[in-house]
Amino acid sequence: MTEPRGIRALVPVVIAAIVAMPFLPALDGQFLDWDDSVNFSSNPHYRGLGWPQIRWMFSTTLMGHYIPLTWMSLGLNYVVGGMNPWGYHLGNLLLHAANAVLVYLIARRLIAAATARARQDAQSGAALTWSSAFAALLFGVHPLRVESVAWITERRDVLCGLFFLLSVLAYLKSVEDVRGMNSPPRWMSLAAFAAALLSKAAAMPMPAVLLLLDIYPLRRLHAGWKRLVYEKVPYMALALATAAVALIALRRGATVTSYDHYGAGARLGMVSYSLLFYPISFVWPVHLSPMYELPARVTLDAWPFGAALIGVVAATALLVLARRRWPSMLAAWVYSALMVLPISGVVHSGSQLTNDRYSYLSGIGFALLGGAALWSGLRLRERGRISMPTAVALRGAAALTVVFLGFTASTQAHAWRDSETLWRWAVDMDPACALCHGNLGAAITNSPTGSARLEEADTHLRRALALRPDSPVPHFNLGNLFMIRRQYAEAAAEFETYGRLAPYSTRGMARLGLLALLQGRHVEAISLLTRARGAPSAAEPASTIDPRDALSAAVDLVEDDPGTLSLLGQVLLEQGHPLEAVKALRRAVALAPGTTAAHTILVQAYRKTGQPDLAREELGKIERVDPGAAARIPLH
Repeated sequence: MTEPRGIRALVPVVIAAIVAMPFLPALDGQFLDWDDSVNFSSNPHYRGLGWPQIRWMFSTTLMGHYIPLTWMSLGLNYVVGGMNPWGYHLGNLLLHAANAVLVYLIARRLIAAATARARQDAQSGAALTWSSAFAALLFGVHPLRVESVAWITERRDVLCGLFFLLSVLAYLKSVEDVRGMNSPPRWMSLAAFAAALLSKAAAMPMPAVLLLLDIYPLRRLHAGWKRLVYEKVPYMALALATAAVALIALRRGATVTSYDHYGAGARLGMVSYSLLFYPISFVWPVHLSPMYELPARVTLDAWPFGAALIGVVAATALLVLARRRWPSMLAAWVYSALMVLPISGVVHSGSQLTNDRYSYLSGIGFALLGGAALWSGLRLRERGRISMPTAVALRGAAALTVVFLGFTASTQAHAWRDSETLWRWAVDMDPACALCHGNLGAAITNSPTGSARLEEADTHLRRALALRPDSPVPHFNLGNLFMIRRQYAEAAAEFETYGRLAPYSTRGMARLGLLALLQGRHVEAISLLTRARGAPSAAEPASTIDPRDALSAAVDLVEDDPGTLSLLGQVLLEQGHPLEAVKALRRAVALAPGTTAAHTILVQAYRKTGQPDLAREELGKIERVDPGAAARIPLH
């Protein structure tokens, strides 16, 4: 059975449209207090595509990642739409829709290559189009994709995915080219692979993936192992260079989990759990969460880690034994393992055991497996081995699967709207997640209505401490809560505790400096804030500065955080320092122009300093962002 060329050309457009639909709620999302605050709200360095920004993008290891191409795409977002999060979300969505189309194009080639007969008569068949489209939609609308698409920080996932898939597609074309390694598609594949690595290091397993494709479904072993490996040498060189850079970036920009706390046995359990988590979540996507917290202790004799190890061994053994009958299942399993292994716990950083976003590339194999299963059923109909009603039911089941997954993904996309909604969902999924309670408490504290709900925030922060008494972050967030309440002594105690539990961080010292500033101890504030910024000597500038200039100098040293600067501006205004309040608030609105809180206080500060024209201009900015908030501001 063949299909008209017009319909076949329309399929990619339909796939992109269907894949985009479940993620439309994400377009209304904000920057989150979950890496977005560090990457965007408090980070002026990526804003633009001038030489200073480009130089920063190609030298930074912010948060342990070396991702210059991703930063360039985000810089382009800023050039086009400033700090409006809508444009950043749209960029993620468009890239993901494009990736689904690439999965469709790859699926056509790999499913057709699965059998020699398919190569002969399925290239233009409707069965191949249906099954390849199903594979693309399984990948595109699956709820496991939500984190990568709806979270602005994960632009690196979807951009890396684009170049990764382009590299695979070009490689498949190069295999058919008689010029082999010297063919244009092969060079395009290498260039796309390099771009993928500069977008995110997750693409590193590509050489092994291409070897796997050579074995199945391309069946190129007749060319000999020597030639197949030799073809991958350029890919291997790029991957090894990236691995070295990634390790350096991780050690510079993040805290690597020590083997003293999680030894070899724990790592084996973590790896085993990861290898099983993603296939199971692909088949049964329930109870998904933005945070699967790493337990305080991991041992192979504790659930679920010992069971996971047994499961991995058993599944691998069964698939190896059944490789002749179901080679595609073994290929999908091995592909998933290859993509998951680098981020499964061998080298670990962060508080997570697994993450949904780690499935963005690793889940493609299972999506292709689903497409191949549908193709097998439809081919049975073409050969007259099943009835028409059975074939219709098969297509209907595939369509219902896509609808169910898309509906689930859309529901989850709503949860990524703002920080509070996100962490309420996480607490609902896992009430014993300390980090989830802590982040929810912080989100409530930092929300526009947080000052009226500090008791609720306090409850979640103390729940986080009860679950993980040795965790430093809840102490930091609780200190912020006390600071907002103007309970400065209690806040200082929490920040000092944070400093003891996290001696590698200067955030506690910076907060103690802020507290000194809020309490009028300006020279002391300069000393603490300078030390927090890593200056070699804080005593000299603090001791020599004129006390009359100390307040202004201290304000300049406060960290680039919109919430912190807004609070500082509010307090300074209350203390009768409107000029210094203006200085802090102008920094706050420059960092987060889309929020109304700092703009509102700045209107009052301009009025206090006798600058009514600037106050009216600021009020106009609020009206454009939030007319309701502007209406609540007194006219004088």
